Parts: sequence; structure tokens; C-alpha cells
Amino acid sequence: MSPNWIELDGLVNLRDVGGIGTVDGDKIKTGRLLRSDNLQSLSDSDIIGLLRLGLTDVIDLRSTLEVTSEGPGPLTARDEVRIHHHSMFREGEPDVTEDHPDGEVEAAPSEALPWIDLEPSVRIDDRSASFYLSYLVDRPDSVLAALRDIAEAPGAALVHCAAGKDRTGTIVALALSVAGADRSEIIADYAASTERIEEIVNRLKQSPTYAENLRGRPLSSHHTLPETMQGVLDYLDREHGGVLPYLRSIGWTDADTERLRAKLLAD
Repeated sequence: MSPNWIELDGLVNLRDVGGIGTVDGDKIKTGRLLRSDNLQSLSDSDIIGLLRLGLTDVIDLRSTLEVTSEGPGPLTARDEVRIHHHSMFREGEPDVTEDHPDGEVEAAPSEALPWIDLEPSVRIDDRSASFYLSYLVDRPDSVLAALRDIAEAPGAALVHCAAGKDRTGTIVALALSVAGADRSEIIADYAASTERIEEIVNRLKQSPTYAENLRGRPLSSHHTLPETMQGVLDYLDREHGGVLPYLRSIGWTDADTERLRAKLLAD
């Protein structure tokens, strides 16, 4: 299916994942899960538009440094919207259990920002996929919390990071997998951000938070290639038996699965 783009003045990578098909012939319902780039530049009319879409919860996957550097976004002043912050980067000492299947997690350096050339905690042939898998190892607490916030949102949940493609793409792919979405459509949804990549990068270059780290990087280095998400899902299949067994290994429950599926699939 074609991406369900939503056009607003202050966002360039906003879409609704509704309409994605599942393996049993159902579809993800519209108005349940949105994904986007960061929300710092929303206009008043953008906010009205998002509220009309039923937005009640924002899941912000940026690091504490990003949130502090960028300052409060416009939605933080709206009582109708709950903001949930769950960094996907190592920051200080993350909450990792001793029996975590992938072992101990190293603390992050102070510059917890995207596009800094740190070594990933997981290494496979696709470097981008290595970083995505590292989110799962480094911040299982944030993975669980983000997915539960999606499931428990009374209205539309919007997941975002800086560009709305890497951290956001990883969490959305996990949510869609739990809901039983067809794998080819999960991958296509991830890859769709490449359609807007020039606009995404140009927007981020306007922010002092990101401009320096983006300088000198070719545009192609930001593409969301289908083989990257395929690599992530294949790794979870190979090493953990799939997305659900991986999630169960870090504390996800059958009740969590029921809630998330009800959120994304129930009429």
C-alpha cells in the first residue's frame, strides 16, 4: 500500500500506519498509530490538525540531551496531550536486568545524539540495522515503555524522534509485528521515509542540535533501505525466535500483546 502521508506545515515525515495488512487478512486501523519527525516546529494550525486526528499521546524517543537542547515543543503546553519520553540511547546507567539475554550494557558518552559515530552494541553486516538492534539491547526499558504507551493511549498515539525514521522506525516495526502485520508491509512502511529524506535532512540542518553531525554526510547515508529493516527482523528471528519471543525475554507479557493488538486492530 502507498504511505498514508499527512501534510502539516511543521512536519515533513508524518504518516498514519493505518491500512497496513496483517497476515490473517485484517488491517491496522487508521487513527491509532501515527509516526513523524520531531514536533518542535508545529504551528497552531498543525496542533489543531493533530487534535482533530484524535491525538492523545506522544511517544518521544529522543535522548535527554536532544530534548533539553531543542527546548519544550508546542504540544507540551496542551493539556489534551500526554508526552512520554523514552530515550533509545545509552544515557548514564540504563535499567538493565542481570538476566538480560544480550548481557551487560555500557553507559553512553555525554553526547547522546543521532549521527555520532559510536560503535553499536550489536554488529551485523548492515550498519544501520546494527544500530537499530543496539536500541533494543541498550534500552529494553524504553522499548517496553514505548510499546505499552502506544497500547494504552485512549486516542491516536504519535511516535517520533528527530527524523522519524530510525528510532521511530524501529519501535513502529515492533508494534506492527506484535499486531501481526505482514512483514513486507512493515518493511515498506519503514522504507517510505526515503521518499521525504531530502526534506527531513534539510529541516534538521536548521537546528543547532543536529546541524554539525549532519555536515558532510551524503544524503544517501540517511536512506531507509528495505534490506535494513529486513536485517533487523531476520536477526530477531535467528537469535530470539522472532519479535514476540524477544519482547517476552525483556518483560513483555501476553496481556501486553492483547492490549496492543486491541489498540491497533479492534473496531
